Order: sequence, then C-alpha cells, then structure tokens
Amino acid sequence: MPSEEIQTLNAEIDACRKCSLGNSRLNSVPGEGSFNSRVMFVGEAPGATEDSQGRPFCGKAGGVLDELLAIANLKRQEVFICNILKCRPQNNRNPHETEIQTCTPYLDRQIEIIKPSLLCCLGNFAASYTMKKFGLGAKVQGITKIHGNIFIAPVSYGKIKIMPLLHPAVVTYDRNKMATLKEDFLQLKNIPK
Repeated sequence: MPSEEIQTLNAEIDACRKCSLGNSRLNSVPGEGSFNSRVMFVGEAPGATEDSQGRPFCGKAGGVLDELLAIANLKRQEVFICNILKCRPQNNRNPHETEIQTCTPYLDRQIEIIKPSLLCCLGNFAASYTMKKFGLGAKVQGITKIHGNIFIAPVSYGKIKIMPLLHPAVVTYDRNKMATLKEDFLQLKNIPK
C-alpha cells in the first residue's frame, strides 16, 4: 500500500543524518498530499516556515502555490508536494551538489511509490535533477527558457510527463512573474493526468 510505504519512508527521512542538514533542522519535510495522485510537485528545499512546521510550501511561496493550484482546478490534498531536499539549508541558501546527491534517493523512492503521470518541477534545481534522472539532461536549460514546456520520458510504469515551472517563491520577489506562472498553471487544466 502506498500509504504504508510512504510512512516508512517518512520515518527514514526523519531519522536521516547523512548530511549536516539533518543536524541543523528543526523538522524534516518529507512531503504531503495524496499518495495516489497522478500529479506531483517537486520544489527545491524547505524554507524557515516549512522547517518549523514540517510541511512543504506552507510559507509565502506556499500561499502562491495554493493560488496557482486553484487556477489549475487542483487542490493541495489532491496532489503530492515535496522537495528534492528534505531538510532546510541554513539561511535558505541554494542546495549543495553533495546534499542533492545524498537526499534525492528519497525523492526517487517517492516517485516510485506514487507513480505520478505528471511531474511538475518548481525551479531550476528540481527541473535539472528530475530531467537528468529521466534521461532528458540534454534538454536542461535555465528555467526561464524551459518553463511551461512538457517533456515525456519512459518510466517503469509507462510514461511520465515532466513540466518545469518557475518556483512560486519568485513571485515574492517579483510580482510580475505571477502572470507567467498563471499561464503555465492554466496548461495543467488540459493535461490528461
């Protein structure tokens, strides 16, 4: 059962001390949502609010994500939301490559358990890792060039659609980016899940 597998994985993530982030965090942030969802959102790493609550996208960027999900006629509880890193990097710095290598086996297992048909990558780090994982490394460019495009890759359970998107946090710095995000999220209404 996916819920039992996810609960076991969440306990492993909570106990993880494979990198220094496990010692500096308040809470691990494995992810949340429907374990049976066909849609999965993958961000970069937890921020301060996420670290304090142990939930992904519950701060300012989470408010933006909730607004965008509504545009796509999706509810937070209908999708699965997580990050490539399960612990907060200090001062919200970018993830280090060694942290990504250490932590992404957890993400890989989440993908194997949930089996999404649509994987939405929020930001450069999530898009780069995910596209390389699924053999699309040659298509990796900056997120401003590839956002809103759909890439298809074979997986053990069929095919997966990968859609890079701007990270919702960008709106907290540049409100004008909301129009781009809304346009991209509107596409999600028409993509068969």
